[in-house]
Amino acid sequence: MPSKVVDVADEVSAIAIADRSILLEEWQALYGPSVPKNISTLLLRRALAHRLQEKARDGLKPALRQYLRQVAETHKPLKLIKAPEPALASGSRLIREWNGKTYEVTMLAEGQFEMDGKTYRSLTQIARMITGVAWSGPRFFGLVKVKSK
Repeated sequence: MPSKVVDVADEVSAIAIADRSILLEEWQALYGPSVPKNISTLLLRRALAHRLQEKARDGLKPALRQYLRQVAETHKPLKLIKAPEPALASGSRLIREWNGKTYEVTMLAEGQFEMDGKTYRSLTQIARMITGVAWSGPRFFGLVKVKSK
């Protein structure tokens, strides 16, 4: 068994320095012909190293595999939590200029927004209507700071 581990260590070392075309060939040999679209080279290396080690050690133990399957079947998927929009007081006005036109939005008491006599459920709905693309409403109106790189 020690020789098998040494061989795997050599293979993992080779993956660390291989170019992308070699990594893609190795992927197809270990996982099959379909390579995930736009997979990064780093993730490709990690997945291949993991798979080589898994094969050398004959995969997961049956008891662990059964436990993981039970966990997957009995637990509900995680629900994404929507971040709340910034708290605005009723009557607050937001002003934004976009493509040479000024837009004014007023916060209503019911938690809705009014612009040009029309009522909207969210700032995001208004931002999408103004820009024509999916855009975060709080970000569009400057309520959320953009993290700089």
